[in-house]
Amino acid sequence: MTTDEDTSASRHRDHLLAEAVRLREDGHREEAKERLLALCEQFPTDPEVAYQTAWVHDALGLEAEAVSHYVRAVEGPGLSRDDRRGAFLGLGSTYRILGRYPEAVATLGDAVAEFPDDAALKTFLAMALYNTGRARDAMEILLSLLATTSKDPDIAAYRPAIEHYAKDLDAME
Repeated sequence: MTTDEDTSASRHRDHLLAEAVRLREDGHREEAKERLLALCEQFPTDPEVAYQTAWVHDALGLEAEAVSHYVRAVEGPGLSRDDRRGAFLGLGSTYRILGRYPEAVATLGDAVAEFPDDAALKTFLAMALYNTGRARDAMEILLSLLATTSKDPDIAAYRPAIEHYAKDLDAME
């Protein structure tokens, strides 16, 4: 393929992807899904196409079908930082919804390591930890988030105590 052909193919892909995303956003999810699946056939290694395809499957309640698309989206480079974070959140949450709790914890744990300041990822990790019987770890995450992100003056007044108990919920002091 020449450079002009590459550019033309890239523009065509961008146009088709934007149309499919617009359809999903406008509530035409089935039509968006069909278009995205066609794009997956044309661009099987494209992480953006994979991410958008996963997203529309999730939006349709087709979580099991979304997994392989999410996995392809996060396997390598190519997504923007925001889309990569969203794909990790989607994959981890989807694993959790499907009862695949250890995979949810692993995925969301990796995501939190990559995006340590993301409160949403931490919250979903806490839920997955709870589902694996790790309530103590889940509470530590949630109490730390509460202490550091709450604007409630009553919470703020007790921030040091909440942060202390987040580390040791059984402490008696």
